[in-house]
Amino acid sequence: MSLRPIRSPRPTAAAGVTAHHAGVLDAVVVGAHGGAGTSTLAALLPAAWDMDPIKPAPGRPLLCANGRPIVLAVRNTAAAAKHATAAITALRAWNQHVAALAIVSDGGPETRDATARFALLAPRVGGVVRVPYVRALRLVDDPRQVVLPGKAKQAINELRSLLGAPPVSR
Repeated sequence: MSLRPIRSPRPTAAAGVTAHHAGVLDAVVVGAHGGAGTSTLAALLPAAWDMDPIKPAPGRPLLCANGRPIVLAVRNTAAAAKHATAAITALRAWNQHVAALAIVSDGGPETRDATARFALLAPRVGGVVRVPYVRALRLVDDPRQVVLPGKAKQAINELRSLLGAPPVSR
């Protein structure tokens, strides 16, 4: 899997300016499965790299982040936790460290089974952040247009902290 720039428009940095220019983080957001909220998280952080979900393939690395911090996005279900376990195992096999596991709510409660599986993953990543469901994000084309409620804003800032970035105030 190769890195591709985030799909939504971003300010371009002049030569010699780091990816922190205009608040864009030089970080990789990748999904443990399809529909994990990867593009939404990449837009809200904002991160420079928005990746397709990890799909294991024999004999080749799933992702080479070139030292960039990785945020692994996953929904809050037991099935999604299984995908996260497989993704983290595969990434670690290729010497890639997950800086943050972002557990994105789909609006329903997290089951005990999912919570237990995520707890087992916590020591294998830099940090675990639960991102609450925000209905307004489903109603817009650009997640950056949404004023986040307090808990969602806090979750985004926790992710930014795990990536070594300052908080945002929106």
